[in-house]
Amino acid sequence: MSKECTDCLPKINLDEPRYDQETYVGRAKHFFETTNPLNLFVSSRKLEEARCLVLKYRCKEPLPCDITEDDLWRAKVLYDSAFHPDTGEKMNIIGRMSAQVPMNMLITGGMLAFYKSTPAVIFWQWLNQSFNALVNYTNRSGDVPFTDKQIATSYVLATSGAVATALSLNRLCRNAPPLLGRLVPLAAVATANCINIPLMRAQELKNGTPVYDECNNKLGYSKNAAQAGISQVIFSRIFMATPGMLLTPVLMNYLERRGTLCRYPWINLPVQIAFLGFCLTFATPLACAFFKQKNLLPYKHLEPELREVLDKKFSDRPPKYVYYNKGL
Repeated sequence: MSKECTDCLPKINLDEPRYDQETYVGRAKHFFETTNPLNLFVSSRKLEEARCLVLKYRCKEPLPCDITEDDLWRAKVLYDSAFHPDTGEKMNIIGRMSAQVPMNMLITGGMLAFYKSTPAVIFWQWLNQSFNALVNYTNRSGDVPFTDKQIATSYVLATSGAVATALSLNRLCRNAPPLLGRLVPLAAVATANCINIPLMRAQELKNGTPVYDECNNKLGYSKNAAQAGISQVIFSRIFMATPGMLLTPVLMNYLERRGTLCRYPWINLPVQIAFLGFCLTFATPLACAFFKQKNLLPYKHLEPELREVLDKKFSDRPPKYVYYNKGL
């Protein structure tokens, strides 16, 4: 039986990521670790061990003396990759950000390879927006509960709006040059993100997302914080998709003009998937790093009714900023 102690490790703050979140480089390092697809292969037992280790350390409970600082940070990475930061619940494996690269490789590859026929556009856009709806719900901000009816309604509106957008753009570019036609999926995805994300997180816009003080004490729910967080997520998601969906059509158009695709038509899908995987491996963490996940909002930007309640609580000396989880 391993010996337990409390003073074997240096004091570290597991409420914050390992790297400085005030700098873009620090945030990028953090998201390179948490969005790593290899995290998907970690067993449920290992994830539970990581969760217990993080929670024990936060509660200042004794830990085995063979646990090192690196062990704690590794546990923190696994915890962040698999458990929701607000609710602490284990997230659906497909909805985790570590599933973004493999899932988007396959789905986006299909969208770019089969973008000409209407049935293919409908299927791949529906599949993409269904996946995005799951990701958006899984990575929502706050702890506001959703009913099954609300989830179903948001899903239907989000996916149908996105598919309709893709079909409309495809029809407009039917007689366009090949390269422009290949870029239709990017325009459809960008537009669909503006529909899908707000709809799947509609409860935040309606009821607000939790805001906290610097000591992580919940102060209330703010719709303004929800709006700010969702806007940032939309921007990040569009950038996340852009490099692969912009550069891959250019590459495939080049191979088509050289006659490579005519000589080896079977390479169409594999080449697109492989190149997309390369782009997404870097674009996913770099896009997530644009904004801090635990973001701040000036106190004066809160809703007047929430400020009125907090002014009484803080005796007219409120904090300069409040903090909220923007989601991913």
